[in-house]
Amino acid sequence: MTTSSARAAWLTLLRRFHFYIGLFVGPFIFIAALSGTLYVATPQLENAVYASALYSDAQGEAQPLARQVAAAQKAAGENLRLYAVRPASEPGETTRVMFADPALGPSETRGIFIDPVTLAVKGDMTVYGTSGILPLRQWIDYLHRSLLLGDMGRIYSELAASWMWVAALGGIALWWLTRPKRQLRPAKKNAFARARGWHVTSGWLLMAGLLLFSATGLTWSQWAGANVDKLRAALGWLTPQVSTALIAGEAAPADPHAEHHMHHEHMAMTPQIDLSRLDAVLAVARQTGIDAAKVEIRPPRDAQQAWTVTEVDRRWPTQVDAVAIDGGQLAVVDKARFADFPLMAKLTRWGVDFHMGVLFGLPNQLALIAFGLGLCFAIIMGYRLWWLRRPRGAQVNPAATLSEAWLSLGGAGRGVTLLAALLLGFALPVMGVSLLLFFVIDMLRWQSQKRRLASLNG
Repeated sequence: MTTSSARAAWLTLLRRFHFYIGLFVGPFIFIAALSGTLYVATPQLENAVYASALYSDAQGEAQPLARQVAAAQKAAGENLRLYAVRPASEPGETTRVMFADPALGPSETRGIFIDPVTLAVKGDMTVYGTSGILPLRQWIDYLHRSLLLGDMGRIYSELAASWMWVAALGGIALWWLTRPKRQLRPAKKNAFARARGWHVTSGWLLMAGLLLFSATGLTWSQWAGANVDKLRAALGWLTPQVSTALIAGEAAPADPHAEHHMHHEHMAMTPQIDLSRLDAVLAVARQTGIDAAKVEIRPPRDAQQAWTVTEVDRRWPTQVDAVAIDGGQLAVVDKARFADFPLMAKLTRWGVDFHMGVLFGLPNQLALIAFGLGLCFAIIMGYRLWWLRRPRGAQVNPAATLSEAWLSLGGAGRGVTLLAALLLGFALPVMGVSLLLFFVIDMLRWQSQKRRLASLNG
């Protein structure tokens, strides 16, 4: 195979592959981008909708945390286990007391919002995950994550995350191989050239975000996420966790999902918690260096476990320290300082927070809104390109298929692409299954085209 024919074969394969990703996966990426944009654009709206629960006009000194939690426990019922407490971070805010409720789903808790001054119950609603989002954004999050279809629906978001980086890199490679030579007097652009220009320009502008969101999205995914966790564990990239064991030698393992959600712990009742220790535990944590305004206090799950106090202010990339405290001795058992995290654990933390639109607050939100709308625009331009170049009439061309393009690569090219497909399919199972479906559909089309061509020539 000559150099020019080899280049043409690779170019044809790349073009057909990029087309298939856009045709079959593009709609899912579009939905993920649009729903993700809606998610990052609505924290202020959520604060306004639930203002009566989140804020209070009461003036005066805040009551001890123990009394606030007791008021919440009375409202929630004695049968629910106290899961965590988020004290009011400033005057005018309410304290959020969360209970493990077996009637709720994974990572969901029942939140009772208490006025820290009057002890009045200001709200009672479901709270989701470490992010602490409320029902409005929780619904949007489920839409973004699974199209409101549960675990089966998560296939869509994993499909989008698995192919987004391939579409981005493949599109740039395709542009590089087919870019027109510069002319002293550029010809007037037609509709196709204008659409291609917009598609390429937006692709370049969005490139870094596409790679980042693909990588961070895969950490949340069902199947590829498990492989990512194994890789991170093997390379020592897991997020360090404080050990809550009061008995020496019983260290807690690092949590591969600690950077983006809380685990839904069992709902069994635990021994009676001494609520009078709440204020003292928080005071010890403050003396130890837990200085973020927003913190979460979790009680021990049994008599052999410690309390934990964790910084949860995701607006600042370094305020995620945690400390474990022996409630009886009021002594520090263990610490997890963000400054001591491995570099990759820090990058993962920052990447996930950026993905959620909380890193540095409003600037992060605005950047992600621009990115999401830009990605939707790029996909629309890609479909316009296809529409302008769509086949007219009953054209017969077996060469315009993925199968024919792959067969024209030659032995070495076919071997390299097959090996890459197998490795990626193993690491990213949803990508592997969808790639197989691509080829099944393409093979059927290829055979149909060949039969039609034979009948026309016969």
